[in-house]
Amino acid sequence: MNTLEQTWMTHQISNQFDELENYNLFSSDTVLHEILKRCGSHDQAILCEMGKAAGSSEYYQYADLANKHTPILHAFDARGRRKDFIEFHPAWHKWMGLNRQFDTHAHPFNHPESSSKWVDWAARFYLAGQVECGNLCPNSMTLGSIPLIQREPELWAKIGDKLLSTEYDERDMPIAQKKSIWLGMGMTEKQGGSDVRTNETVASPIAESGRGKAYLLTGHKWFFSAPMCDAHLVVAKTEQEGLACFFVPRWLDDSSKNSIQVQRLKDKVGNRSNSSSEVEFKNAWGLMIGEAGRGIPTIIEMANYTRLTCSVGSSAMLRQALVQCIAYTRQRKAFGKHLAEQPLMQAVLADLALETEAATQLSFHLAHCYENDDALSTAWKRIMTPASKFWICKRAVELTGEAMEVFGGNGYVDNGIMARIFKEAPVNTIWEGSGNVMCLDVLRAIGRDPESIEVLFKDLASTALDDETLKVELQNLFTLFQQVPDDLQFMGRSLVSRLTLLAQAVLLKRYSPKYVAESFIQTRYSQFHGRVAGMIEAKQVDVARLLERALPQ
Repeated sequence: MNTLEQTWMTHQISNQFDELENYNLFSSDTVLHEILKRCGSHDQAILCEMGKAAGSSEYYQYADLANKHTPILHAFDARGRRKDFIEFHPAWHKWMGLNRQFDTHAHPFNHPESSSKWVDWAARFYLAGQVECGNLCPNSMTLGSIPLIQREPELWAKIGDKLLSTEYDERDMPIAQKKSIWLGMGMTEKQGGSDVRTNETVASPIAESGRGKAYLLTGHKWFFSAPMCDAHLVVAKTEQEGLACFFVPRWLDDSSKNSIQVQRLKDKVGNRSNSSSEVEFKNAWGLMIGEAGRGIPTIIEMANYTRLTCSVGSSAMLRQALVQCIAYTRQRKAFGKHLAEQPLMQAVLADLALETEAATQLSFHLAHCYENDDALSTAWKRIMTPASKFWICKRAVELTGEAMEVFGGNGYVDNGIMARIFKEAPVNTIWEGSGNVMCLDVLRAIGRDPESIEVLFKDLASTALDDETLKVELQNLFTLFQQVPDDLQFMGRSLVSRLTLLAQAVLLKRYSPKYVAESFIQTRYSQFHGRVAGMIEAKQVDVARLLERALPQ
């Protein structure tokens, strides 16, 4: 061998492995299968089809391209006329089309007779969210807007079929000319952030005032989600009726553009494929929906759905991070063994597996509660939706960082999915209310309906009383929740975190194998848990069974 050949041999690549692609996200997920079977779903065949498509190398590539080639705002045409058109890479449209095809945006409303409609919807959102999260924003907002629009008969008659349609229509034109449409939302203003009551955008009636009447809106929105949507639900104040909610289309019926000017697109840390913007309303036409003076309760109803999407979406990120870590460590060798055989790495992987299953069980249990309006389901929805959004989204931020570390330096470069998930995770902690807002919402729900926490605790007790650790925690939490409001608020994060952990432990005891539930309880209620992943004792977990359950070989 000559010297040149020897030199080039130093560039031979070994012990390097790409992120996992081209696998079926659905068929490889044991926990998801169990949940769907338990809830009586009949959608396994179509979900398998979706899981195959979303997990294909083709759609992983689309996700990468959509996040590298971010949206571009074209505020003016060549002659200086406002057009506020947002250009997306074709890969974005591939993902939007896939989700529209599989009814991710409206499944519960397209199948109202199904007893598992919300669980089946959550499965769709969960599968898509493992690969490309940005396009889930318009899917989420459209989903949350549908029940509000359904209560406006005249408006629903005009646009209902377009909201429910599973045919993707990317054209930017008036609603009447389109086959399907997307809805966004506009609440946040510079001076108030989460404090929507400080909104300064003004809505003035064109003629008559009140529900179903036309108004002109003037003002500014600091965060206007997905401005390319065909219409938005916007909170604005009126002179006599207080804050109200308005349906504000992008185009008017006469084919002229509504007076909504996109000032700029936000340059975000993550969620890069999706456009977020600042906009100015200059006498923009809008239709009041909901009762006059009830703008915040109206839009919060939409937010209750989109907060659920945050929990499901963060669970999806945890799932993808876990799968990537297990697949990689089963191939990569260090110090004479595969990484997955190294005890310290096993502790990290087992911890990630427990966290992911707990998040998934809670998210899907909440989705199942959206099927019903009984007292117990209502208590879970009202208290645990903001609680789970707080906890699961927070955990996703921390644990996607841990997962990225499993890949070492390769995880920190921007041409792989690990870095993208890591940068994506924080959006769900902030969007639809930050952590403090979620904790306050939990306390507010309990304060308004004290019986709801009793109903919830009674349900938790039916399982927790069989375990001494959970029994003690349940009793302690119930006592703590009886404190005066100011003390409750000061302890809000602690109380909500503990409540969510307890709910996860109860659900795992009910629905997961015994070794999963016991491992979760032993590790989550030890003194040092929560500082970093992997701080568990070997005797607390059955590593081999946990990892095989998470990703069968």
